[in-house]
Amino acid sequence: MEKQFYVYILASGIHGTLYIGVTSHLIGRIWQHKNKVAQGFTAQYSVDKLVYFEVHASAEEAIRREKRLKFWQRQWKIDLIEKTNPQWHDRYDEICGLMDPAVRPQDDILPHAPSSCAKAQDPSGSRAGTYD
Repeated sequence: MEKQFYVYILASGIHGTLYIGVTSHLIGRIWQHKNKVAQGFTAQYSVDKLVYFEVHASAEEAIRREKRLKFWQRQWKIDLIEKTNPQWHDRYDEICGLMDPAVRPQDDILPHAPSSCAKAQDPSGSRAGTYD
């Protein structure tokens, strides 16, 4: 299987704050956002629900699309999300079930992300990464 690249949109909630990113390991990258591995915009504003993604054959194509989407008007981004996800459901668990295990991230590529979609446990015992 050839490597795939993903452009994704995260949201804080329905019609909430949006974040657009690009990655070659979608499951691992979303896991990092959900578990606030890197301090930054998505961690600060709790932007961790995967509401849209698309697959690209090359990194260049995905980066070009990401840059284009970042310049779109907000309403155009909302319309894009609602075309395939009108209820703004978090698609993280969905992609965990759909993705081929061969393209899931490996620990040496994303050291803080699981190679499967198992929910991380925090010290208090609650299930991090579980969002309704």
